[in-house]
Amino acid sequence: MSISMTRRAAVAGLFSSLGGAAGAAPPKRSPRPLPRPAGARAALAPRVEDIVRRAKLGGKVSFAVADVKTGKLLEVANPVLPMPPASTAKAITALYALDTLGSDFRFATRLVATGPIKDGRVDGDLVLVGGGDPTLDTDRLGEMAKMLKEAGIREVTGRFRVQTNALPAIRQIDPEQPAHVGYNPSVGGLNLNYNRVHFSWERANKGYAVKMEARGDRFRPAVTVAHMRVENRKAPIYTYADSGVADEWTVARAALGKAGSRWLPVRRPGLYTAEVFLSLARSYGIALKGDGTEARNVEGTTVVQMNSAPLRDVAADMLRFSTNLTAEVLGLTATRKLGAGARNLDASAKRMMDWLDKSARTRKTALKDHSGLNDDSRLAATDMVKALVQLGLEGALAPILKEVALKDAAGTGGVTVRAKTGTLHFVSGLAGYADLPSGRRLAFATFAADVPRREKLTRAQRDNPEGAGPWNARAKRLQRELIGRWATAYGE
Repeated sequence: MSISMTRRAAVAGLFSSLGGAAGAAPPKRSPRPLPRPAGARAALAPRVEDIVRRAKLGGKVSFAVADVKTGKLLEVANPVLPMPPASTAKAITALYALDTLGSDFRFATRLVATGPIKDGRVDGDLVLVGGGDPTLDTDRLGEMAKMLKEAGIREVTGRFRVQTNALPAIRQIDPEQPAHVGYNPSVGGLNLNYNRVHFSWERANKGYAVKMEARGDRFRPAVTVAHMRVENRKAPIYTYADSGVADEWTVARAALGKAGSRWLPVRRPGLYTAEVFLSLARSYGIALKGDGTEARNVEGTTVVQMNSAPLRDVAADMLRFSTNLTAEVLGLTATRKLGAGARNLDASAKRMMDWLDKSARTRKTALKDHSGLNDDSRLAATDMVKALVQLGLEGALAPILKEVALKDAAGTGGVTVRAKTGTLHFVSGLAGYADLPSGRRLAFATFAADVPRREKLTRAQRDNPEGAGPWNARAKRLQRELIGRWATAYGE
């Protein structure tokens, strides 16, 4: 992942053409765009001003594009303007985790017996010890229950408990998001089903039959750590309250229709995982006492261990599906590996920024989390491009980025784009690599945001605000047209 200091210094020197963006104190205003490319190819490229004007986005547009081989900046607009990166921040998180933990790192979830085991009996407690695995789901938890039976365990004289302190307990990623959105779950040392519960409903004779399940492909245990009640109203669609022992949800009858389902966030992932495992263990004939109370500093014999896929695969899925929980877990785990404080997402993100500033000599990062969900995060286009050029040179990032289709983009025939998208309402970003037919690879970042318009949204409006869909479509067209321009102008 690293490059030689000679190479890094040379690349950083090329970025210094931005008037200090790569090194000394930040400039008081954004420098002007670089001169237009010369030559016949450049004459065929659409003008940046025309592309931006056609998008009709309002707010600000910022981008930077560089040659990966040389690090030379080819074209910029508002390059050092701090912008909301949205989920493009996950590319930084992937680099941070891969560099800190290694591509072969695996998360481990263990069942530990605290006492001696004899004739299938544990004389002590059985503890489910979380390692933070963001990919643990009900089916894999069921496999652990099966492995426990295959290990010959029939009886536990003590209690069933959980240990969740591998990571700090964070109730939700961004408190400003609507309560019911599944992409804003809790984070902890034990995570299950991306810390979401499956809510389903079906019209019955006297109202609705509802289920709250930890749904997997093979197992669908019901849970009581989250409750749902249908109420006779039109709005709001959902309400949430914490009873102290469970998540209490209500839903508006008028919004349900005949039948349907959706995933809701879980705020007690440790108890959620414990309840599900107890149910799965019973299905294998193992009766456990206790309800999953917290254990600390557990010592004993590991009876069952479930490992995640290697980190490179976990990171690839995170980038492909843009899973916020995975991003936060990767960032927090990397921070703890460095021995730095990770008491919350803000503190861990600051540690990641320190790593980024040291590794890529960035100056305009102000991330508040590892997923980009918090829209107070800020990142300059040139800093993203520096990370892509200087930290991705060994090829660790490009292969795990999702290939982005460029439909209806003039001049992009034969261009392969691997990038991370980022979308919040009235915020859109795209950052990654463009491989041109000539063999030239470009690194780019483009951000668009109408921050004032987003800031006017109430918490309830952030679920589906009016005008957000068309705005996002225009922002994506802007991205495609910019890549088309660069392919034409710099395709050699």
